[in-house]
Parts: sequence; structure tokens; C-alpha cells
Amino acid sequence: MFLSKSGYVRVWSCPKGAWINKYHPEAVPRDESRQARFRQGDEVGDLARGLFGPYVNVTAEKEDGQLDLAQMIENTRTEMEKGTEVICEAAFSYEGLYCAVDLLKRDGDGWAIYEVKSSSDGTQDKYVADVSYQKYVLEHCGIKVTGVYLVSINTDYVLGPEGLDIHEFFRFNDLTEQASREQAATVPGMLETAERVLGSGEEPAVELTEVCRDCEFFSWCTRELPVPNVFQLYRLSKKKMVEYYRQGLVTYEQLEKAKVIKNATQLRQMDYWLRDKGVYAEREPLKAFLGTLTYPLYFLDFETMMPAVPFCVGTRPFTQIPFQYSLHFIEKEGGALQHREFLAESGKDPRRAIAEALCGDIPADACVTAFNKRFECGRLRELADTFPDLADHLNAIADHIADLLDPFQKGWYYRKEIGGSFSIKSVLPAICPDDPELDYHELEGVHNGTEAMSVFPMIRDMEPAEQERTRRNLLAYCRLDTLAMVKVWEELKRAAGL
Repeated sequence: MFLSKSGYVRVWSCPKGAWINKYHPEAVPRDESRQARFRQGDEVGDLARGLFGPYVNVTAEKEDGQLDLAQMIENTRTEMEKGTEVICEAAFSYEGLYCAVDLLKRDGDGWAIYEVKSSSDGTQDKYVADVSYQKYVLEHCGIKVTGVYLVSINTDYVLGPEGLDIHEFFRFNDLTEQASREQAATVPGMLETAERVLGSGEEPAVELTEVCRDCEFFSWCTRELPVPNVFQLYRLSKKKMVEYYRQGLVTYEQLEKAKVIKNATQLRQMDYWLRDKGVYAEREPLKAFLGTLTYPLYFLDFETMMPAVPFCVGTRPFTQIPFQYSLHFIEKEGGALQHREFLAESGKDPRRAIAEALCGDIPADACVTAFNKRFECGRLRELADTFPDLADHLNAIADHIADLLDPFQKGWYYRKEIGGSFSIKSVLPAICPDDPELDYHELEGVHNGTEAMSVFPMIRDMEPAEQERTRRNLLAYCRLDTLAMVKVWEELKRAAGL
């Protein structure tokens, strides 16, 4: 059996997930969010290599671009014998168990393990499992391990004008004692589990729990359930989902018959699906809400990025940085729909430029709408705090934002096609099902916010033609978000009889 440290952590997290990853790799999500996490991890890992001064990276590749594990192991042995102080990707193998240590640092007559994570929490159980496995492998290879440390991101760090200080950016977590306990108590048994599960072509039976709802293999593990089911009810807690599932209350029919659902929105969701009902609309609340919207009427949507490594002075790791917006607007009742947009230059701090553009495009006293306004308001307030000279205007925009999500969350509008999510990606196809120009799937390159935040920082390193194409894709995506809001507003007006 060959088992890497990532494979070990998969088994530790969920043996079934590890089995799926091996025998059904097509079930592993290949979305942009996953790739973005890998890129972020690589960026943080590369940065951490300089924590202890000069180092040697023993990574080796074959002609096909795959890692040459045997050569990495040999390179590691060579560097250790030479007396190299810091070795990156130090590779070891023991009876099919393989691991590459992010940073292996000489410590007296032994070596210290440093595992780097692009996370702000260095104490998660899965990280302890990770380093415990590494310690197990190294010690069985005859290496004296003097300490085990998790290098994580210090989210209290603020980037100053002098540039990034990696010694302040990173935080060290001493996991030596925890790793020793875990190694003795868990690793041997987990290795037996790995050999049994991964050595068999038979899918292991694992009972669904609350954490399964967020697992990347949840769709696989529930593929035989009828659709819709209990896991698709609007805002039903994970605890209740699993509780009802274990009671055999899976379908809407079963849930309705058992009378366990009390929430009005959830009851309506089941009722409209089971009886194939049309549109539910409460006219008076909708009229009252729409009556608060005045002309000129604006529809605003931001796109942001959350860099793990801050590059904007005064920001912390994972700060939301707005780099783009789309703005549809109508100046007067019956007026033409107009559009403006902003997309910053990749690789530069976009905040001042986007703040000035917002103040130029939106009057301070205008009525602005957003879909889930807390997000847009948050970004506006942050820009106001950053640029005091623009604060009055930016805060005024935030003060006048109405939320188009309210009619859905408050139960004034519903139709069965919306299902259990009131995101704009669920609402738009429900109210405009047959228009390819309003189909996010028809967009090129960028189809959601995760893809937008992932691709924008990459533009700076693209060739000019690709840069232009990617910028067009970003603009088209963000434009559809605010056009979708316009369509929602129009549908709410029809439902209210206006």
C-alpha cells in the first residue's frame, strides 16, 4: 500500500471519502474554489520557506511533470548528510508510507518538523493528525524528531508601508506533545483502517453526520436519495437534517406526514413542490417594500478577493478587497435601463480607484438596491474608513441601500423552482428559465463569485490577449449579477400587481 500524508488525513477524516478519492476520482470536485485553495496554499508555503534563512528545496520532477518521489527521497538524504540546516519538501518513505515535510530544520542532534498551512487556525484536529503521521514516518526512518510545529497565518497582522514581514505574518503552534499522543494512540490503528479500506474495492458504509453536509463528497454519498429531500430544505439546521434522515424522514411527503416541520418558509417549500403550485405572493407587503424604492434607482453588486497574503497597506490576511462592481440604473419611472461598471487593474491596490468610481457613478442620496445588502454595505463602510475624504459620500450610499433579498427571506414571494436557496443564482433561473442571456452557465470563463475572485489576481501574469479576454469575462459575469437584480425587481412588481 502507498499512502501519502494527504491520503492519511483523508482516511482520518472519513474512510469513505478516502475510498471515493481512490476508486472514483471523477467524484472529486474540480471547481475553481478547489484550485484557488491549492494556489493559495502554494503561495503561503513558498513564503514560509524563508522563515529560517537559507534553505534547499529538494523537489524533483519527472519528464512528464509528475513528482519524482524516489529522487526527492535521495535528495533529502544527501542534504541531511551534507549538514544542510533547512530542507524544504524533505521526503521520506517507510514501508509504503510517504510524506514530504514542508520545512525540516536541523535542531541539535535531531530535526524539527514544520508544517505550513494557509489557515488562521493552527490547532485543528486534522492538522494534529497530519503532523502525527509525519512524525511516525520520520521516526520509523530513524530520524530523531525534536519538535513538531504548525505554521499558520496570524490574522492580527497588518501590512505596513514597509512591506510584508514574514516573521510577523506567520504564527507558530507547538504541537509536539499533541503529535506524540496522537502518534501513539491513533496512528497505528488508522494505518490498519487505511490498509483495509483502500485495499478493498468495496465501498465502506459510513453513517451520515452533521459534518457530512459540508464534505466535498456529500453529493456522492447521497446520490441515491430522491430529489428534493430533507437536505435541501431552506435553512434547516444540519443537526435536524441528520436527525430526520436517521428517522427515515427523507422525502417531502414523509416530512409533511410526520408534521415535524414548523417553519413557514420550509412548509411552503414542501407544499409548492408536492402540489406543483405556481407563484406565492403577498401583494400588500410587496407593495409596501417596493414603495420604499425611489428614482433614480440603482442596482449594485461588488466582486471581491480575499488574499491570504495581504498586498494592500493597512489590511490583514483574508480582508475582503473590492476590485469590481456592476451598476444598472434607471433615472426615472419608465426610463431606459442604463449600465456602468468598474474593473480595477490586477496587481495593484484597487481600493482608492473603486471608491472614487463609486462616488462618481452613484449620487449620495440615490436609492440603491443590492441582493444581500450586508455584503455591499460592509465593503462601502470599509472603503469609507480607509478614505476619510470620501467617507461622507460612501456612507451615504450605504445608508440608502435596500435589500432585494428581503421579500424572499420574509416569505412574501416564492415559487417551487427556487427550491431551498434564495441566492440570486437560484432565484434568477426560477423567474427567467428560458433566456440564455440570463443563464450563468452560458457565460465564458467566469460563472460565479469564487471564480471571479480567483481569476482576477492572475490577470497580471497573463499575456495581453488573455488579459483582455479574462477582463471581458469578469465584466460579463458581474453585469449579469446586476441585470439579474433588475429582473427580480421587475418580477416582484408583477407579483405585487404594479
